[in-house]
Amino acid sequence: MEDRDLTPLDRLLASVDNALRTIAAPAGRPSRENPAAEIAESELSDDQKAHAAGLMRVNHAGEVAAQGLYQGHAVVARDAMIEKQMQHAADEEFDHLAWCEQRLAELNAGPSRLSPVWYAGAFAIGAASGVLGDRWSLGFIAETERQVCAHLDSHLDRLPDDDAKSRAIVRKMRDEEEQHGENAIEAGAAQLPDPIQRLMQLTAKLMTKTAYRL
Repeated sequence: MEDRDLTPLDRLLASVDNALRTIAAPAGRPSRENPAAEIAESELSDDQKAHAAGLMRVNHAGEVAAQGLYQGHAVVARDAMIEKQMQHAADEEFDHLAWCEQRLAELNAGPSRLSPVWYAGAFAIGAASGVLGDRWSLGFIAETERQVCAHLDSHLDRLPDDDAKSRAIVRKMRDEEEQHGENAIEAGAAQLPDPIQRLMQLTAKLMTKTAYRL
């Protein structure tokens, strides 16, 4: 069967399906093996487990937001190749979502209860920036991934030294987030104005502090 261009209705239905899979259903089986699958569980204290779970909950919330952002961009993308690039990145991000969810279960914790809020807000930002054109959509993705990489680097500093499983997941996520940002730049991402970058940083800090506990 030949590929066909997606209609606006196709894109909308795909976004609804993605939202339901991201928020209403467990992430389930990822398409790739969890980077921590072959790593033995470490002996962690209750405080260390709670802290690691808080950080992985933040990472999970970030992946929920990433799904919303990419789907928001894709639903209004003008260039078919850019739309496919965004969908490919979203597929990899869905693996990140599943890996974080698996790690949270191992730590006897669950994802953020505010996941619908993170998804809806990111979707709105993605769609709104996409209306301005693909270069601005790519600009938001490039800046988001830059900030996410810095955030994941900070988690590698803050995770318990003995938590090799969480560290393996975060390192793999960081490498792929960096590649997504580079792909967006190569595709023609616009440089976002400083005030928008600062607003994105403030929003990310709010989500991080909230998701750590909720």
